[in-house]
Amino acid sequence: MKKAVNNRSLRADWLLLLTAVIWGCAFVAQRSGMRYIGPFTFNAVRFMLGGCALVPLILYRNRRYGTPSDPGHAFFSREFLLKGLLIGIVLFCGAGLQQIGMVYTTAGKGGFITGLYVILVPIIGLFLGRRTGWSGWAGALLATIGMYLLCVADTLTIETGDIWVLSSAFFWANHVLIIGWLSPKMDTIKLACAQFIVCAILSLTTAILIEPITISGIRDGILPILYGGLISVGIAYTLQVVAQKDAPPAHASIILSLETVFAAISGWLLLGEALSLRAVIGCGLMLAGMLIVQLWPASLPETAISHMSPRTAG
Repeated sequence: MKKAVNNRSLRADWLLLLTAVIWGCAFVAQRSGMRYIGPFTFNAVRFMLGGCALVPLILYRNRRYGTPSDPGHAFFSREFLLKGLLIGIVLFCGAGLQQIGMVYTTAGKGGFITGLYVILVPIIGLFLGRRTGWSGWAGALLATIGMYLLCVADTLTIETGDIWVLSSAFFWANHVLIIGWLSPKMDTIKLACAQFIVCAILSLTTAILIEPITISGIRDGILPILYGGLISVGIAYTLQVVAQKDAPPAHASIILSLETVFAAISGWLLLGEALSLRAVIGCGLMLAGMLIVQLWPASLPETAISHMSPRTAG
């Protein structure tokens, strides 16, 4: 039994690491996509693509495993719609606030401040009855220091854009925690699809109100949009939901924070962006943080948060 649990945990870690790789490379796609369309239009199209990509898989699984007399295999039950609405709103707020802040701050500072969710997850978790052992705290601290060295070249000063991005970090932290709460109890593929569609609808509504939307812009940016929609959203966000069935939120947030490392590496390989010695040391510290939580499991059990209500989680 213990071996089976360990195998599931190892599988979850690999899925989370793959998610971080895809998200890191997505920074290149997002930078390219912003040349043609606005940020909310980009989010609307890519999250709708991600949601639609999962619909055939859901229909196939319903046909194969469902029965007409089993209402639990309906495409979306009322429970899924409500919880998908909850997690989709949190996802939209995190992505939206981050995009607003990035207009007024540098990419390096924005990346570091966004990545602070790695330390916010265990802090918020304390208020929700979820304790994190010493390895989780040590890994989060190393990852935070590493992100600072990797992302912030000069002194860190707080400006208006930074406050917007910091606000988004709280939503990203809650997104990780809510997924950790919901994914063990629900069909992860349906849950992922529901949050994508909700986020897409909210992003499209916002884009209609504040951004010019043109077919030519979407056509010109089709390649980064396809990567952002089918790969970054359809695959990576779904892998996150699946993996967090077997990975504690604090543990998951440390591995997911490695997207910053892979963003720097992909920028170096694909965009010719230089990596300084300071950045390399930062990458090393983040990798060390991941290894600590992997090799030395938390000494304190993380109590279940099944008692949490959606109101408490959000």
